[in-house]
Amino acid sequence: MNYYFAFCKDALLLQRNDDGSYTIPLGDEPPTALKPWTQMLNPGPLDGHEVRTYALEAPVTGRAEYEMCPLRQSYYKLPEALYQKAGKCAELLYWDQNTRFCGVCGAPMKLHTDISKRCTNCGKEVWPQLAIAIIVLIRRGNDEVLLAHGRNFRTDFYGLIAGFVETGETLEEAVRREVREETGLEIENIRYFDSQPWPYPSGLMVGFTADYAGGTLRLQREELTKAGWFTRTDLPLLPEKLSIARRLIDHWINTPAAS
Repeated sequence: MNYYFAFCKDALLLQRNDDGSYTIPLGDEPPTALKPWTQMLNPGPLDGHEVRTYALEAPVTGRAEYEMCPLRQSYYKLPEALYQKAGKCAELLYWDQNTRFCGVCGAPMKLHTDISKRCTNCGKEVWPQLAIAIIVLIRRGNDEVLLAHGRNFRTDFYGLIAGFVETGETLEEAVRREVREETGLEIENIRYFDSQPWPYPSGLMVGFTADYAGGTLRLQREELTKAGWFTRTDLPLLPEKLSIARRLIDHWINTPAAS
């Protein structure tokens, strides 16, 4: 039996269990009829089952056992392993949809392996690409943390300083640069915390902690609308639990002594 991760744009097809929980359709056949041109991709096995993913042309409606759910919200409905695999499936589908033609000669691309394509004309091979970003929690002493509201945030929560890694720089250099550009601050004691796949659409977030070293807060208004130093007893609205930003903040909240 196969797990079938079916997406309509950013919405994932979930199956309701009898107890009200959710899972991914598991069976010998896909949960929906396939078109002759449907591309079925293989992102690797899970829990002893093969996994297949494909794109739907329209959302599934009128079937009580199924529900369409945005990928982000599926974090709160699926077991962790299924959510993580759903993210990989979403990234593969995004890659497939955006590599239909060769970037060198314009000829059609054809699937070569499960995670590569080859040009039908010139033979150029391509693989899924990741956009690598850093995110950093900055402490000032033991009792304050820098939190900021990004211009692209959809709600009024405060998060951490983050940005994409540029060519030719290390992760630590990217941390220093982003902090300096967005806040005007200098930092020290940069330490790796954790990393997280971020399939929105194809990212890898690399988390760090750092200590305030000097400078006056001056916001890059193109990126941030507001920012400030907060204590554990005076926190604003925080990011969702699914994000590494929230894990970094929760770790700081629960670790009063500097580490």
